Amino acid sequence: MNVPKSDWPSSLDDKELEELDTYLRVHGNDGDLMLDGVHGLLSAVVVGPLEVKPEEWLHEVLHDAFEDEDQGNRVLALLAKLSDSVNVELDVDAYEPILGEIDTEEGPMLSAAGWCEGFSRGIDMRAALWEARLAEDPELMQLLGPIMALAVDEGVLQADAEFEKLTDEEYDECLGQLPQVLSAVGTYWLDNPPKPEELASMAQPRVDGDEHPPRHRAGHWVH
Repeated sequence: MNVPKSDWPSSLDDKELEELDTYLRVHGNDGDLMLDGVHGLLSAVVVGPLEVKPEEWLHEVLHDAFEDEDQGNRVLALLAKLSDSVNVELDVDAYEPILGEIDTEEGPMLSAAGWCEGFSRGIDMRAALWEARLAEDPELMQLLGPIMALAVDEGVLQADAEFEKLTDEEYDECLGQLPQVLSAVGTYWLDNPPKPEELASMAQPRVDGDEHPPRHRAGHWVH
């Protein structure tokens, strides 16, 4: 997609990121997505197999009624801008994941846990399509490898086998691959759209439910 530079929606600046981060923290509870998680969710939605409309993914992000109309309009505008920026940044090779910062004995460290949690919830929004294709086509699983490695390392996803923790170098390498991974996954779904039988599977009820375990994170957004 060729987008004239004058038409690019700009990414949120630091002030806007701080504003959205503050709102999400004030109104969030254990298990709710923070800014890094929202960015991960929107990333999965953008590169996924089928459109997810804002009124659908907003239910994963907003849980409290707005205090007034002005606040509602402002928060929705920031979320819309964040969503638009994911798509455009991927198109122009300028995508950077928003990461969390956790407190450790060695001091503050960046963490992809929140981003991965959000990405997994974005997949959950079209779970039947993702699961059917992952079971059928190993190429998609291979493309998602760095994201899966980070998610397993952070305990967001459970693996059937035991895996050693990623080294710092391996962790950073997976993070650095995220823009290319997302672009490749988006291209994969464009080239291999859902089949009629996969679309029909969306009507099947989920067996394992849709509950998500709470994720405890400290710190603030880092972009």
